[in-house]
Order: sequence, then C-alpha cells, then structure tokens
Amino acid sequence: MDTTELLKKVRRIEIKTRGLSRNIFAGQYHSAFKGHGMAFSEVREYQFGDDVRDIDWNVTARQQRPYIKVFEEEREMTVMLLVDVSASRNFGAVGEMKKEIITEIAATLAFSTIQNNDKIGVIFFSDRIEKFIPPQKGRKHVLYIIRELIDFTPSQTGTDISQVLRYLTNAIKKRCTTFFISDFITPENFSQAMTIANHTHDVVAIQVYDKREAELPSVGLIKLLDAERGKRIWVDTSSRRVRANYAAWWNKRQAEMEDYLKKSRVDMVSIATDEDYVVALMNLFKRRS
Repeated sequence: MDTTELLKKVRRIEIKTRGLSRNIFAGQYHSAFKGHGMAFSEVREYQFGDDVRDIDWNVTARQQRPYIKVFEEEREMTVMLLVDVSASRNFGAVGEMKKEIITEIAATLAFSTIQNNDKIGVIFFSDRIEKFIPPQKGRKHVLYIIRELIDFTPSQTGTDISQVLRYLTNAIKKRCTTFFISDFITPENFSQAMTIANHTHDVVAIQVYDKREAELPSVGLIKLLDAERGKRIWVDTSSRRVRANYAAWWNKRQAEMEDYLKKSRVDMVSIATDEDYVVALMNLFKRRS
C-alpha cells in the first residue's frame, strides 16, 4: 500500500473509531475498566473501626499514638492490545475481512483508552512475537498503532496463543487491562497460559470470526485453503454429511475455546464479521460494569 493510500485509510478509520469511542464508549469504558491497585495517599490518626493492618508503625512510634496509612485507587491504567496477525485473519466471505474488523475494534479501544488519559500498547503475534509497541499516551501514538494495524506484514503465518501470553506476563510487570483480539483458530490448549496471564493482568478475549468458517454453504465442489499451513483441499459441499461434519468440528472447537476461557475466568465476546461490533462491545462493557 503506497503512503498516500495508507494515510487516507488511517484518516478514515480515525474519523469512524474516534467518534465511536468518544460518543458511545466513553462512559461505558470508564466504568467497565477501572484503575487497578492502591496507591499510598497519606497518614492520619487511627480511628475506631480502622483496620489495624494499615497502621504505620514508624509514624506511630514517632508520634506516640497510632497512625494508619490511607490508600486510594490508582486511576491511571495501562491497556495492552494483543492482536493476532496470523494468516487466517485474511479471510472474509460474509461482511468484511476479519483483518478489517480487528483493525476497527483495536482502533476504537485505543481511542477510548487515550480519551480516558490511559496508556495504550500493542503486541502483534503469529506463532512468534511479531512486534511490540510499548504503552504510551496521545493521539499521535494511536495513529501510529492504526497505521501498523493496517500495513503490518507478519513474518510467519501460524498462531501460538500461549507464547504471546507468556511474553505479556514477562514484558508488562504492572497490572494492566489486556484485550486479546483473535479468531482463536488454533489446536492448542492455551488454558494454563491464559490463567497465569489473567492472574497478573485483567484479560478480555475478543473473538472475530466469519460465519463461513462456522458453516459451509451447499455450492458443490470447492477448493479450501488452510492459510496458516498453506494446504489446499477439495471439498464436496453438496454432501450433507460433509457439511454436518464440518459444523460439528466448528462447534467442538468453539466449545473448547469457551471452556479454556471460562476455566481461566476471562470475559469474552464473539463477533462475526457481518455483525455490529459496537453493540457487542457495549454489551461486554455493561457485563463488566
């Protein structure tokens, strides 16, 4: 994509997603994703009913009467986007391509973050860590993220969810809110890595999928491509048994994914490429408020 076309696309996405985040998500985002942790504020004299565990023994010794530490919630957050850039995102049969929806969702969350005066960072991943953008504030930083979402070319085609979760845990030490945006098309059991990551951070899973991935249409003999493995196979979609087996495979895979996330206590939302992601995200925010 040449520079002029890229800048025009960045501008179009900025206009759409910044408006959504400002007019629709501002209040919902604020209430759904509160600051994490408690920061020391001041000391004051002990009052009846105070927790004795908050006593500041050094000040108490100096003043010869009990004082306690007062804490307040840390409002400023760090938000991380974990964005799947594997080859399976380049699919779109119903509605837009998965890549386009992923970009818009990520951009909307990024603008919501900076409008709340929080930091935003991104990790692009396939079956390796493709790119790490450290958390920062500001519109210029978000526009850089959007440009990378549009134009980034990964070096690999596969998916390794556990690896990027381990990387997040090691790279970001302070607790953050993490939006994991992927189609979750992977044979791996990522439950353990997700549980560990969600213990350290607040992880939210956003699945983006195409309805043609869930159900084959009856259109005769077609050639299907596994984009991540580079394999092509012929499939007779006119066969009711073939379509039923495919649907059973999809449903089993979805159930496994949802089970992994449930065991990890991770909130999730599943969004089809022909659905309104605004409604889906609003419902997610309301569930967490």
